[in-house]
Amino acid sequence: TWHLKKIPQIVSERTFSLDSPKFEAKPSLELNSVCGIECQRKLPAPSLSDLKNLLSYETIFENGTRTLTEVNVLGLTLDPAGNTTTHKTSRRKRQIYGTDSRFSIYDKRFMTNFPFNTAVKISTGCSGILISPKHVLTAAHCLHDGKDYVKGSKRLRVGLLKTKSRGDGRKRKGAKRNGMPSFQWTRVKSTHIPKGWFKGVSGDIALDYDYAVLELKRPHKRKYMELGISPTIKMMPGSMIHFSGFDNDRSGLLVYRFCSISDESNDLFYQYCDAEPGSTGSGVYLRLKEPNKKKWKRKIIAVFSGHQWVDVNGEQQDYNVAVRITPLKYAQICFWIHGNDENCAQG
Repeated sequence: TWHLKKIPQIVSERTFSLDSPKFEAKPSLELNSVCGIECQRKLPAPSLSDLKNLLSYETIFENGTRTLTEVNVLGLTLDPAGNTTTHKTSRRKRQIYGTDSRFSIYDKRFMTNFPFNTAVKISTGCSGILISPKHVLTAAHCLHDGKDYVKGSKRLRVGLLKTKSRGDGRKRKGAKRNGMPSFQWTRVKSTHIPKGWFKGVSGDIALDYDYAVLELKRPHKRKYMELGISPTIKMMPGSMIHFSGFDNDRSGLLVYRFCSISDESNDLFYQYCDAEPGSTGSGVYLRLKEPNKKKWKRKIIAVFSGHQWVDVNGEQQDYNVAVRITPLKYAQICFWIHGNDENCAQG
């Protein structure tokens, strides 16, 4: 079952205007030279001032203006243990590991109903997930390469799969004649990216902060998925995670998969869920029971960051990596959704 826990507060202190970005970065679907499992184990735990810097964030608006918001972190208990991980390493290769275990969702009733209808497509080529009536969670590198915003993020749009309703005389662009769902595109009003994503851009990209939240110009009217704080592997029933996205090799289809997690650090899950570029930015969720209820409850506990080469025992290995929603990240994303910390005391 899910357990409520008190979370730290993130409050904004000051907001500055920044110059408009150039929007010249090339979108990258695979990141290299990343601090891997061994490297993560050696990292010291960040101090309070480090965290305040990492969790400060940029907001970019649809007219190209940009701000930086500095934050303060309240009620945080620092963990002196640093980035502890479980010690399990195994060797595999490729983004599809062995038999391809992905499921293409062909049935339009499944595609357009919960939980699959929470998956969205980002116009830069990634996936995302609905987390409020007008907010989408995705990966930061779908929008920004650590130095500049990617081409195409200036006029960012989000695509929601929708079937043509009866009486809808206008045929949407891209709609299939066989009644299959097609994307209905919505403009993005603003985007939040944590400053931690810009850290160390000269060498290693700081994968721990590879997440972003998009605010839609118009609210959608469908059920969205709630956020949860990611438990450790030991506390996860069957350590089984699920996510759906729009993999590039299966054009126009929603692709669902589930798998177990192989390894973890404080901020990352390492796993072998089969995935291809395009599914990056998908919301990784768990199914648990609500206390005293028979129904399953799904909550997003990570953001799929994609296929990464990481250092393990001095050698390069590849994993599919997801960024965990820690109590601090939960507080930050919740603050971005609500604009205050009143609704974000427990997660």
